[in-house]
Amino acid sequence: MTFAQGLKLVERDAEGVDCAFRADVLEGLSAPQKAIPARWFYDDIGSELFEDITRLPEYYPTRAETEILTDRAQEIAQLIGPGHAVVEFGSGSSVKTPLLLSAIAPSAYVPLDIAGDFLRSSSAALAAKFPALDVHPVEADFMRRVELPHEVTGLPKLGFFPGSTIGNMIARTATDLLRSMKETLGEGALLLIGMDLVKDHDVLIAAYDDAQGVTAAFNCNLLARINRELDADIPLDAFAHEARWNDTFARIEMHLRAQRDVSFTVSGKPFAMRAGETIHTENSHKFTRRSGHQLLAAGGWEPRARWTDAAGQFSLVLAESCAPRSAP
Repeated sequence: MTFAQGLKLVERDAEGVDCAFRADVLEGLSAPQKAIPARWFYDDIGSELFEDITRLPEYYPTRAETEILTDRAQEIAQLIGPGHAVVEFGSGSSVKTPLLLSAIAPSAYVPLDIAGDFLRSSSAALAAKFPALDVHPVEADFMRRVELPHEVTGLPKLGFFPGSTIGNMIARTATDLLRSMKETLGEGALLLIGMDLVKDHDVLIAAYDDAQGVTAAFNCNLLARINRELDADIPLDAFAHEARWNDTFARIEMHLRAQRDVSFTVSGKPFAMRAGETIHTENSHKFTRRSGHQLLAAGGWEPRARWTDAAGQFSLVLAESCAPRSAP
């Protein structure tokens, strides 16, 4: 078994700040509808809060996806086959990733994530559970092509992208991500991807605005992170978590709503918001079978199999990288 401390492919400035984080925040707060990409939720504190969210009674996706991985493990393993290098886009879940690794007998495990400390901690925990498995964490932004460790060169690749994280992105960005995954994994690779399904709006709202306020803390931590890392002075008590359903785009939206007129600076740049204005922090698109498969096809992946939980709330799709096509 090999457990490396991991590659670091994140570009940081002289102050140790992720350059892309600073750029995205400054650009997003300058827009008419202020918005920050959801991937910046996941610093070490945000990653831990999200793990707490997955255990909430209102948050069904983790239970539904775990049910699929448990009940359909044999089918999934037969279609994938042994010996793959599993490349997980995001630090491994303490529940779902071990289920997959146990089912398919992989040759190596490569988790990719931008939250370095959380990545190394979760990778070490997985390495302890699977002492015979080579584990190679890579600290990187998986929104673009990633150079995988040389130790997995030549191995067949299986991408793993659970949790319906693909739903956090608008269609254009999601398509770009699927294409960059294809470039990272190579032709002939497989992708096992979670896709949350359209369902009753009340169920969806509850899942993103839980009674204990954990999702609110997760959302608000984004502002705290900006203060910590970008020399900002955002008054945290001036903002409140808001979850809403957007039927036009079949998605839950999360916002941080200003409760009063507020001014603040980020990296020396001034900003002002009126009471009622929001910072749009996350989309969580919900899919039908058709819309999910169309998105995969647009990103260069051909669906091979699809499973849902017994309640029909969540889907797990196995797709194969396909050659580009310019005609039917």
